[in-house]
Amino acid sequence: MKKILSILVVVCIFSTMLTACKNTTDENPSGQAGTNAAVVRFLNFKPEVASVYDEISKAYKDETGKTLIVETAASGNYEQTLSAKMGTSEAPTLFQINGPKGYINWKDYCADLSETELYKHLTDKNLAVTVGGNVYGIPYVVEGYGIIYNKEITDKYFALTDRATNYKSMDEIKSFNALKEIVEDMQKNASKLGIKGVFASTSLKTGEDWRWQTHLANIPVYYEFTKNDVDLSSDATKTIKFEYAENFKNIFDLYINNSVSDKKVLGSKIVDESMAEFALGQCAMVQNGNWAWSQISEVKGNTVKAENIKYLPIYMGLPNEENQGLCIGTENFFAINAKASAEERKATEDFIYWLFSSKTGKDFVVNKLKLIAPFDTFNDDENPTDPLAQEVINWMNKADTTTIPWNFTVFPGQTFKSDFGAALLQYAQGTKEWEDVKKLFVDRWESENQ
Repeated sequence: MKKILSILVVVCIFSTMLTACKNTTDENPSGQAGTNAAVVRFLNFKPEVASVYDEISKAYKDETGKTLIVETAASGNYEQTLSAKMGTSEAPTLFQINGPKGYINWKDYCADLSETELYKHLTDKNLAVTVGGNVYGIPYVVEGYGIIYNKEITDKYFALTDRATNYKSMDEIKSFNALKEIVEDMQKNASKLGIKGVFASTSLKTGEDWRWQTHLANIPVYYEFTKNDVDLSSDATKTIKFEYAENFKNIFDLYINNSVSDKKVLGSKIVDESMAEFALGQCAMVQNGNWAWSQISEVKGNTVKAENIKYLPIYMGLPNEENQGLCIGTENFFAINAKASAEERKATEDFIYWLFSSKTGKDFVVNKLKLIAPFDTFNDDENPTDPLAQEVINWMNKADTTTIPWNFTVFPGQTFKSDFGAALLQYAQGTKEWEDVKKLFVDRWESENQ
């Protein structure tokens, strides 16, 4: 009897264990917690919105019962932080790559997102990072930049009876030659227009020169790569001829020669100063992106009315530029960690779709993160309402207009950009010839890629 009872006890225990294993296998093949319990870990790129993601984490938990953990990398240290985290048990399930070049660095960790719900709602699939038919990066925001102008000042110029041009409005300015004509005549009439110069100061202080060594340079680089049919995910981007260097020089000269500040002092100028000059009505134009609205609107004594803030493409005398639009794109692509568990990947897919499709999530996107989201889950009345964002959206919707994408995502690293920025300052100050600037651009581009 004792032996029989012992056998029965063992059978019962074994049966219980089989049932537990079967339940685990049926509900979750990996044996881990189900999707509802899987944690989403996001490594955030922008410190300025860290507090917003804290709010999002709480709202996501309250609304779905799921956990979102957000860690924010220090400014300028995202890649280092990501590298340090990827080898730990707290590796992010959601992270950011900055385009084709970012994908190359992190391709072993980028899962295919072509079947995710968020990708299906991407309005322009060409914006995604794709390789071999698979999708490895989904843009979660688009931004645009160009020449911001104050319509009140340009209207005042067009009302002058003794102006030297025949243009009647900014709608007629569709080429570099036209832009150059009105800018130089506006500069001559600066006192009548109540401005110190047509353009805000060209910020060339070290670390403040990104509008020129990256954003402005993007346009001639885009034209060169397009002309030569360069695949941005290939090694063909590792060399460049800077074929349109003279076109870059055209607009750069226009900026520094018709400015609030003398070009010899531009090495001390920062972006905040130039945006304040625009906000205070000291100039008529400034190159920057839609993110600059907060800088303009928050300047004490701001005189520029929202309805008078408009955009003009950055013309520099390039082929067919009459059809050129703004520079619109992103450096911000969601990537999901391919090495995370299936449950974690699914939970991460669910979170990013919730953020850009639910009423709560979209409210955060528009009103707190202040993003222009490229998804059809947003209605027209759910887009940002600030004037620069509205201008970007208007330019995106213009027929027969060619948007300039952000090819600077394949630029070499910060050393190249800093060296190019320093050369631009030397050129502005008259201590370096333009041919030397061009040569530096070409040589440093190749050497840093090597």
